[in-house]
Amino acid sequence: MIRRYRELFNTQFSGEKYNEFLKDISESVNHTPPFRISETPIFVDRIFKEKLLQACSEILTQVSSSEFMEASKSALNHPSLNMPLYEKPCRFIQLDFGICEDEHGVLSPQLIELQGFPSLYFYQELLGSMYQKHFKLDPQLSIFPQNLTTKEYIDLLQKEIVGDTPAEQVVLLEIEPETQTTRIDFLCAEKMIGIKELCITELIKEGKGLFYLNAEGRKIKILKIFNRVIFDELNQRSDLKRSFRFSDEVDVEWIGHPTWFFRISKHSLPLLKSDYVPESYYLDQLEEYPEDLDQFVLKPLFSFAGSGVNLHLSKDLLDGISDRSNYIIQRKVSYKSIIETKDEPAKCEIRMMSVLNSETGKFDIVCNLARLTKGEMVGVKYNKNKEWVGGSVAFFEKDD
Repeated sequence: MIRRYRELFNTQFSGEKYNEFLKDISESVNHTPPFRISETPIFVDRIFKEKLLQACSEILTQVSSSEFMEASKSALNHPSLNMPLYEKPCRFIQLDFGICEDEHGVLSPQLIELQGFPSLYFYQELLGSMYQKHFKLDPQLSIFPQNLTTKEYIDLLQKEIVGDTPAEQVVLLEIEPETQTTRIDFLCAEKMIGIKELCITELIKEGKGLFYLNAEGRKIKILKIFNRVIFDELNQRSDLKRSFRFSDEVDVEWIGHPTWFFRISKHSLPLLKSDYVPESYYLDQLEEYPEDLDQFVLKPLFSFAGSGVNLHLSKDLLDGISDRSNYIIQRKVSYKSIIETKDEPAKCEIRMMSVLNSETGKFDIVCNLARLTKGEMVGVKYNKNKEWVGGSVAFFEKDD
């Protein structure tokens, strides 16, 4: 969106540079991610950055309120969940905004969804540094919206996740982490702050204590869990043999408790009011459908990676849904095809990534993630055989 950077990047781009860029990413952690990495980052000017930060401020203020905290508890009443109420604050909130155009033709960020769950905080730093290295980007551009340095960013993650705890007693918990699409992030976490990935089946529960066996076979007591398990994925894995359940009371500090995956999620959207949040409704609470129903999208409350989303609504389709408490409808927004590429322009979403600062008690917007699409939605199946799409990162103009 900064024309001079876009034109310069597109002019200087080559397939050879892109292939070296991908190779360097893989070799840096000895792992090739299975998802598509876009040929290009995006370049965000100060005006749009300020809109993103304002949107984040408005939404995070609401999400942090006592009224929201009380209302969000109802997310845990879903019959398929067995999730204890956890009253300590959420540690990570991510806000996904579509780059949209309002009725006056002005670019505006519009909230697509949000989640109280961390993802890719480590990999995004690697990705940004590789774009900088291989495409010789202006050093006045930064992936950190609030002008952190790389060292400050890594130090912040280390402080909030590990702190004074020995790193071997802090684990990144997942389901079969070596098979996960986002495993590169786990490897980056180990490289950056020293915490290792651990499968939930490897947890050893003794009373209220959790342990694991290290590479030498020594039993290590776990003091902190940096949770990356998505609970509805876990619910589908009845084959896993494990001694620990999330409903168990254990003596560990949760760096991101799984309860927040549900309380701050698509379930939150109807509770939020802002010019940056499209109107949303719980399907089971609608007494009548909006007259312009075709301008809404149907979203299941508890799913991930876009599964179950329906863009083409009708009264008959909604009337046929039996589990109405599991859905919301959200007004569609008009994504702007604004990222000029080698062929057709791409649409974009930007995820603003926040961390609760333990010193200030407030959320800091620390990094970002971008996703480019030329299809109807973001996702692999909408972008088959297309280039200049996939995972990316936004570079912002630094403040003076």
